[in-house]
Amino acid sequence: MISEDKPRRRRCDRNRNRSKRRGVFCPIHGCYLDSSSAKYSLFAHEPGQLQERGMGRQSANLVVATYGTVPLTGEWLECFWCKACERVEWYHVRLKDKTYNLSVAPVELWQQATGVLNPNGNPSVGEFTRREARMKGVHGMKTYNFL
Repeated sequence: MISEDKPRRRRCDRNRNRSKRRGVFCPIHGCYLDSSSAKYSLFAHEPGQLQERGMGRQSANLVVATYGTVPLTGEWLECFWCKACERVEWYHVRLKDKTYNLSVAPVELWQQATGVLNPNGNPSVGEFTRREARMKGVHGMKTYNFL
């Protein structure tokens, strides 16, 4: 006799060996988000950043003084494509207990990520140099008259 208190699982669900897709959903529409970039890990280099994540003041000061930078496990920046919005957006992803929490990535987090280009460009490069580097003419040549 089958007990009614425990829900029955289908045999195909019990025997599934391969992993399922990540459960990352759009915070606006609730539809599934497709990843369109790599994961960019976050690091903390100030005690206040560790205190925001639940570490005590003395512990945070000691860890930052000892290691300099500390990797933040379960947090990263990633770019996702939403089919309903039809656009790409950068999100701060937090993984806790196999659930993904997404929030739009603020500017402060870009400074904590590794391998990410500064969205404002290199601050040591002048405006003229930046503009000339982007300017292209016919056939990909720069727009100088003597070429």
